[in-house]
Amino acid sequence: MKKQKFLEKFLVAFFILVIFKAIAIVAQSFQMTLASFWETLFKFIFFAAVAIVLIVILQNQEKDPQPPVTKKYSGSSGSYIDTSLFDKLRSMYEDIARKHIEDNEYKKAAIVYMNLLKDNYRAAATLEEGGFYNEAAVVYLRKVQSKVDAANCYAKAKQYEKAITLYKELQQKEKVGDLYKEINDLENAFIFYQMVADDYVQSHQMVKASLMYRNKMDKPHEAQKILLQGWKENKEALNCLHHYFANIHEVDKLEQEIKYLYENISPDKKLIYLEAMKTEFKKDQRLQHSTRNIAYDIIAENLSSRSEIVNDLKLFNPDDEVILKDISRYKTGRNKMFRN
Repeated sequence: MKKQKFLEKFLVAFFILVIFKAIAIVAQSFQMTLASFWETLFKFIFFAAVAIVLIVILQNQEKDPQPPVTKKYSGSSGSYIDTSLFDKLRSMYEDIARKHIEDNEYKKAAIVYMNLLKDNYRAAATLEEGGFYNEAAVVYLRKVQSKVDAANCYAKAKQYEKAITLYKELQQKEKVGDLYKEINDLENAFIFYQMVADDYVQSHQMVKASLMYRNKMDKPHEAQKILLQGWKENKEALNCLHHYFANIHEVDKLEQEIKYLYENISPDKKLIYLEAMKTEFKKDQRLQHSTRNIAYDIIAENLSSRSEIVNDLKLFNPDDEVILKDISRYKTGRNKMFRN
């Protein structure tokens, strides 16, 4: 009982000391930077809260002899502290940080995350959310060791040289090219775009390489050459052919190109070409005659070895009831021949 009364008196005295200390910190704030003031204040709040909770725990132990659930505190030498203490403190700091964010005080929230909650990533993300990109980049780089996030923040802060340096280290060549283009250094931008295009070609991603030439380097002719290369070398052949034709917007020119490529096609690519004709047939009525004739030619050549190809005739004659009957008769007759 005497020990309990002593703890109560000690708690009152401690509260008085806390008040005097808070007044002293406020008085010193005029001689401190804002960051130093908040750091000192948060440290004071932390240790004061720890002391108060410990006193309360001791009081509860006097009333209830049952020992609380405990956990060894990291870094302590054999001492045990109530696990709920840390949960309460963490919850309190989370509330403080959340309140700062609600008040658009992102730097203060970041200080709580970094110094009190020891969560460097959330500190950096909070600074980034608040638009403090330079500060966020420094935390990402030094505390989180995330060059990607740091580079993104430097780019947002328009610190292009710093961002370029990091993206080079990360081998993100297209990002490097984009940033060089942003600062109007087209020579270096095109050097890195060319590297990206060459990497795509080397890995047989011809469509992506063509998009680099067309969209990033403004070289539509080179883009078409890459697509033709993919078609001829059987690297994404059908996809390359679709994109190649899609980039030709004049119907007459497109029709000429469809005929020219078919005249110079190798036999092993005819079935792929037939697939492309299904798309081109639907594009424009002026293309239907040419694409239909090419389709007839390919279907006739492959009918004996691939009888199911006869069904493709319907795609090029969607409104022709006669040809549908012809296809049905052909399939029926072929089935009878196999049965016999």
